[in-house]
Amino acid sequence: MGDLLLVRHGETEWSVSGQHTSWTDLPLTRRGEEQATSLAPLLAGRTFALALTSPLHRAIRTAELAGLAGAVPDPELHEWDYGAYEGVTTVDIHRTRPDWYLWDDGVPPGPAGHPGESPAEVGQRADRVLKQAGTVLDDGDVVLVGHAHFLRALTARYLGLTAADGRLFQLATGTVSRLSTEHGRPVIAEWNATGGAAAVGP
Repeated sequence: MGDLLLVRHGETEWSVSGQHTSWTDLPLTRRGEEQATSLAPLLAGRTFALALTSPLHRAIRTAELAGLAGAVPDPELHEWDYGAYEGVTTVDIHRTRPDWYLWDDGVPPGPAGHPGESPAEVGQRADRVLKQAGTVLDDGDVVLVGHAHFLRALTARYLGLTAADGRLFQLATGTVSRLSTEHGRPVIAEWNATGGAAAVGP
C-alpha cells in the first residue's frame, strides 16, 4: 500500500504576515519558489498513482517547481473558506473577539460566494479527498499539494480524529509530510520535511 504525501505550498506575502489566505490567489515569493524547488529531491523516485493540487496558483506553482508538473487541479483541495476573515490576521480578529479560535469557532460569512466554512465542513471535504485517494493507494503513493489548514484537517481525519483536531499539527510552508500505516493502522510517518530551504510558519 502506498503513502499519502502532503505538500504545503511555498511562502507567500500573506503567509509571512499571518493573514488568512483562502481564495486570494497570491503568487509565491522568491523564497517560496526556492522552497518549492528544494522539495523536488524529496519527491523524486516515487511512483505516484495520483497527484492532485489545489486550483490556486500558489499550489499549482509549487507542484510544478517540485517536479509534479502533471498534478491535476482539484477544487476539493482548496483552502478553508475564511469568509469575512479573508486577509485578516488572528491578532486583528482578537481585538474584537479575544476568545476566537478558528478550529472551534469557524468564521463569519464573507462576500458573495464566500460563506465561510466550519471545521466540520472542511472535514467533509477532507473525507472526500481521502476517499478518492484510497481508491488508488494500492497502486502507489498519492501526493496532495495544498494549504495549511485544509491539510491539517485532512491529517486529523486520516488518523480518525475530528477535523478540529487539525489544531494539533502545525504545518510550515514549503514542506512535505507523509501519512502511512503501521500494522494496518494510520500513522504520521514524517512531518514538515524540507529540501534545504528553511520553512516558515503559517
